[in-house]
Amino acid sequence: MTKTLFRLGTACALAMLGACSTAPLPKDSQTGNQKNDVPFDQLRDSGPDVPVDMLATPEVTPVREPIGVAGNKSPYVVAGVKYRVLQGAKGYKERGHASWYGTKFHGRKTANGEVYNMYAMSAAHKTLPLPSYAKVTNLDNGRSIIVRVNDRGPFVPGRIIDLSYTAAQKLGYVDKGVARVEVVALDPDSLPSATETLAVEKDAAARQALPEDASFKLPPNTFLQVGAYSSSSQAEEIRKQLAAAFGYPVSVSPVKRSGKTLYRVRIGPIAQQRALAALRESVEQKSLGQPQVVVD
Repeated sequence: MTKTLFRLGTACALAMLGACSTAPLPKDSQTGNQKNDVPFDQLRDSGPDVPVDMLATPEVTPVREPIGVAGNKSPYVVAGVKYRVLQGAKGYKERGHASWYGTKFHGRKTANGEVYNMYAMSAAHKTLPLPSYAKVTNLDNGRSIIVRVNDRGPFVPGRIIDLSYTAAQKLGYVDKGVARVEVVALDPDSLPSATETLAVEKDAAARQALPEDASFKLPPNTFLQVGAYSSSSQAEEIRKQLAAAFGYPVSVSPVKRSGKTLYRVRIGPIAQQRALAALRESVEQKSLGQPQVVVD
């Protein structure tokens, strides 16, 4: 899988009827992903081949997460339209139309470098900082949910948010395709810090007791890459510091780039998004690197 940061541009323009996700993963019928080699811009978005009842999916547990660089470039341009990312989520409230996105983007990278899971409680938004949390209410039936915003879109006039397949189903408009909604961003300062869950995530027994929260379950082999260094000794020194500071597995792996060998330092694998956010926050606070999410 590509391990570069998401970049808004041509890929988004091609996919502007939905959210901006890239980097396809292998497909299969069980997950509802596309199974053939049709060019991406010709694929039709939809739900799984066989409808899946996701109404019992647990609500997300919002936490205060650091706002990274990935997915937050501002301003950015899609299809000739310029968008500016908000400096903060606090105070954002808007009414408009919500759509949803599914198999066309399932398993692809989101704007902030994660992997889109249409069965998670997530969303795409054009200007909210990534990641952030928002309460979305269907104005036609009164249903409300909390979603984690980790992607950009929808780039369609009149639509203010794109929800996952599961989130749209819980709001009762997955069959209609579009619904009138109100979106209210949660104030990050009112949420518990992601670091508060780090100790739990590191303990294997405690990790098993965590609630099944689809939004926080990461794809297998998700790592936090702290940096890539030209010196193997420097990479090893960083590895030792990280291992001592966090108690997570930390590895050094060589990779060829433009004829040169770089030594990547990675923490993980990491199982849950909350732990990933907490680690990223801690690494930045300790000035140990500029971590980015990668999936092997």
